[in-house]
Amino acid sequence: EVQLVESGGGLVQAGGSLRLSCVVSGFSFDDYAFGWFRQAPGKEREGVSCISSRTGSTYYQDSVKGRFTISRDNAKNTVYLQMNSLKPEDTAVYYCNAEQLVDDYWGQGIQVTVSS
Repeated sequence: EVQLVESGGGLVQAGGSLRLSCVVSGFSFDDYAFGWFRQAPGKEREGVSCISSRTGSTYYQDSVKGRFTISRDNAKNTVYLQMNSLKPEDTAVYYCNAEQLVDDYWGQGIQVTVSS
């Protein structure tokens, strides 16, 4: 059974930090690229950051560059999103995504709320 389980969300004050984790099971972790997406109330889901499967190349949405860091630990089947200098506009449900060719898996989402 494919599972992506996010953790690490919660309520934090502006300027604070959180680290999201996504623990994966049910498929070959090493072969997949991973991404973090978010969806704020009334808005469409948007891509935040992603990391490739082999080289570990990363991509960041402009609004989070310099503040967020994506990483993966292939030994632990876990993807992380370190979020620093959080802003109220980062408030959203964050989703972990795994992708390889036609395979596309999603976590259940986790709430991140940044208070001003």
